Amino acid sequence: MAFYYNEPSRTFNEYLLIPNLTTSNNIPSNVNLKTPLVKFSKGTEPTLSLNLPFVSAAMQAVSDDNLAIALAQCGGMSFIYCSQSIESQSEMIKRVKKYKSGFIVSKSNLHPNNTLRDVLDLKKKNNHSTVAVTDDGTPNGKLVGIITNKDYRLSRDSLDKKVNEFMTPYSSLVHGKLGINLSEANDIIWKYKLNCLPIVDDNENLCYLVFRKDYDRNKNNPNELIDSNKSYVVGASINTRDYEERVPKLIEAGADILCIDSSDGFSEWQANTIKHVKENYSNVNIGAGNVVSREGFMYLVEAGADFVKVGIGGGSICITREQKGIGRGQASALIEIAKARDEYYEETGVYIPICSDGGIVHDYHLTLALAMGADFVMMGRYFARFDESPTKKLKMGGNYVKEYWAEGSNRARNWERYDLGEDKKLAFEEGVDSYVSYAGSLKENLGVTINKIKSTMCNCGSLNLKELRENARITVVSSTSLVEGGAHNVILRDNS
Repeated sequence: MAFYYNEPSRTFNEYLLIPNLTTSNNIPSNVNLKTPLVKFSKGTEPTLSLNLPFVSAAMQAVSDDNLAIALAQCGGMSFIYCSQSIESQSEMIKRVKKYKSGFIVSKSNLHPNNTLRDVLDLKKKNNHSTVAVTDDGTPNGKLVGIITNKDYRLSRDSLDKKVNEFMTPYSSLVHGKLGINLSEANDIIWKYKLNCLPIVDDNENLCYLVFRKDYDRNKNNPNELIDSNKSYVVGASINTRDYEERVPKLIEAGADILCIDSSDGFSEWQANTIKHVKENYSNVNIGAGNVVSREGFMYLVEAGADFVKVGIGGGSICITREQKGIGRGQASALIEIAKARDEYYEETGVYIPICSDGGIVHDYHLTLALAMGADFVMMGRYFARFDESPTKKLKMGGNYVKEYWAEGSNRARNWERYDLGEDKKLAFEEGVDSYVSYAGSLKENLGVTINKIKSTMCNCGSLNLKELRENARITVVSSTSLVEGGAHNVILRDNS
C-alpha cells in the first residue's frame, strides 16, 4: 500500500522562533551571514561561499546580467536562466564577468587613423566611455593614446576628424608598469586624480586598464562577491536536454557554478547530467534539485551534486501542486532534508549545502528557513520587484508593478524544466503569468531584509548561521496566534 506521512505538510507561516538569551555581544553589526555554496570536507573550507545567503532564481523575469551584477555587489549571487539560446546565456555571463575586474583588458580599442565617428560607434556598441588607441588597434598593441568624453566636442568636431588629432597622447598620460598590484595602481589614480590608469609593459604595449570607479564601487559595496580576478561571481542554470552543448560554452564564458533547473530533481536525467559534468569538467561545481524528501536528497548527493535545492510547488507563481497534486510544504521538506544532510555529514565528514527554493512570503520566513537548516535561499518574486530585474515597469490602478511570469507558463515556454523525456512542448502550464508590486532598488530593499534577519538572529543569541541552526528554538503556531501576531482590535490610521 502507499506510504503515508503522519505529519501534516507544513509551511513557514506555521512556525515562529522562540527568543534565546540576547547577550551584550548580540548586536547586528557583529552578525556574519557568510555561508557555504558548495560541498566541503570537515576541516576544510568550501571553494565557493556566499557573503549573503541569497541567490536569485533562474527565471526569465528575474536573473539577467543586470540583476546578477547588483546582487553580487551586495554579496549574493544569481543563476542566469537557461530558457534562452546558449549564445544569449553565455553573453549574459560574459557581461557579468567583465563588469568589474581590478585589471581590465581593454575591450574598446582603435588605431590612430580611425575617426570620431568610429569612436562614437564603438561607444554605442560597448557602452564604454574610455577608448584605448594602440598602433594596431588591438587590446595589447603599443599604446599611443587614450580617448575619453573630455577629448572631443560633438558640437564643433567633425565626425571625420582623425583620432590622432584629438586623443590624449601617450606622452601626456600617467601610466603604471606591468607588475604593480591593485593597491599601488589605486594610489597612482588618487595621487594624479585620474579616472583611468593604463598599465603597460617595458615596450609600452597596453596590458590593462584600471578604473577609479571600480575603487569607489568597492568601497560602497564591502560585501561584494568576487573571484580571485576581482570579477563578480555568477552562476548559470542548465537543463537535462542540451547540457553537452551548453556546459562548455557557459564554462568558457566564465560561469563560476552550474545548477540544474528542474521542477523535480529526483530523476535519472539529473543523475546523468551531474555525471557528465563531473567526468568532463572535474573542477566545475554543479547544484541539483529540486527535491522534497530524504530519498531525493540522498539520490542527488550520491550522484555527485555540490549542493541541493529543496522545494516543489511553493513558489508564488507555481501551480504544480494544484495541477498535479505533487509537492510538499516548504518547511516540512526543509526540516527533513536538513536532518538528512546533518546525518550524512556525521557519517562521512562531507557537508552538502542545501538551498531552500520557494515558500517565502514575508522577510521573517527567510530567517526561519535559515534556522531550519538552509544554507542559503533562492528567490524569484522577491527579486522580480526591483529596478534591476529585466521586466517592464507598468502602472496599474495608480500603483507601479513589474511583470513576473513562471518558467512553467506558456509565456516562458521552458519545456525543458518540466521535461519527462518525450515531447518538446509544455503539455500544460505549471506556472502563471502575473505582476508584482514594484519596490525600487535592490540594494535598498535587500538592506532592510538583512537588518531584519540580523536583528532576529540577535534575539536568538546567534552571531552566524551555524549558531542559528544549532541553537534556534522553533514552535508551531495556531491559526489564532497568527491573528494575534499582527495588528488587531484597533483602527489603523491612514498615513497616505
